[in-house]
Amino acid sequence: MLNGQKVLISDFISNTHHTRIENEVAEFLKMWYSDEGSVEVKTSGSTGHPKIIRLDKEFMAQSAQRTLHFFRLEEENRVLLCLPVKYIAGKMMIVRALIGKLDLHLVEPETDFSFLQQNKFRFVPLVPQQIRKILKNEPSPGLWMKNIDVVLLGGTSVPHAIEQQLKNFPVACYSGYGMTETASHIALRKINGNEANEYYHCLDRIDVGLTESGCLKIFIPGCQEQPLLTTDLAELKDYKTFRILGRNDHVIISGGIKFSPEQLEKKLEPFITDPFLISSLPHESLGEQLILLVEGKESAEYLKRLQHICQRTLEKYENPRHIRFVEQLPHTNNGKISRKVL
Repeated sequence: MLNGQKVLISDFISNTHHTRIENEVAEFLKMWYSDEGSVEVKTSGSTGHPKIIRLDKEFMAQSAQRTLHFFRLEEENRVLLCLPVKYIAGKMMIVRALIGKLDLHLVEPETDFSFLQQNKFRFVPLVPQQIRKILKNEPSPGLWMKNIDVVLLGGTSVPHAIEQQLKNFPVACYSGYGMTETASHIALRKINGNEANEYYHCLDRIDVGLTESGCLKIFIPGCQEQPLLTTDLAELKDYKTFRILGRNDHVIISGGIKFSPEQLEKKLEPFITDPFLISSLPHESLGEQLILLVEGKESAEYLKRLQHICQRTLEKYENPRHIRFVEQLPHTNNGKISRKVL
């Protein structure tokens, strides 16, 4: 079902479409129902250059089944696709809809989400930029959000400010951990309500461990690489439960001390409302020096407030040596901040 109507897939593929997302869905369906046993998928490029990989259709179908089972999605449940289909998150929403016989509604990713005022959905996957837009555009808190049963946030870590806003909403909100190579999320954590937790829990038949360098490794049936090695530094409770500490390839070494920018950012998140990032610049004696980049206009008062926040929140050696302001932090096409471009 598509936008509330039963549609023959062969007709949809051959029809002329007038929106970008309809064209993207038609192209994916053509690929999905071809004789090829795998699908080409483009990685986001958040840790390097985007690349094309191939995923077995059966592997993608198994991932879809895990999501359908976990969220108890049933036939003809109304679900929303407002993510770019060229990336794995968008493709997997189509696969879930096909396998679960869901009612898939298509909306361009750039939408202002005002349609939520009149439409209810069982399941909506979003990136943090989109949930921020909903929370900002709602005429009153929760007016649009109440029309969604389950929100799944992915693509990048959920900012602290958004988690705080969602804390008392009656909508079930989850953060997903996964990547292109795993055909979307392999683990979930609840970010609001009584079950809110900072630890991810693996879905059925998926286990995790740690490499010698402390990075997460994933054991997932059907994956070509066993285990699948990541560059995400993690802490494990057990072989099913973990939390992410940062990326190994983002570590900054200053004065012989290793700093995880994500961990420093997590400390600062409750106190800085504008988008920001911890980065580094070359330094003659330290090797690298920590800097804080903030999206916004520079002023003496704001600079002083940021310096005070850093001094009060961070340890002595964690304090950035410089604070710089930028008009806009660079993002990849699917919404992640691009540290590489920065």
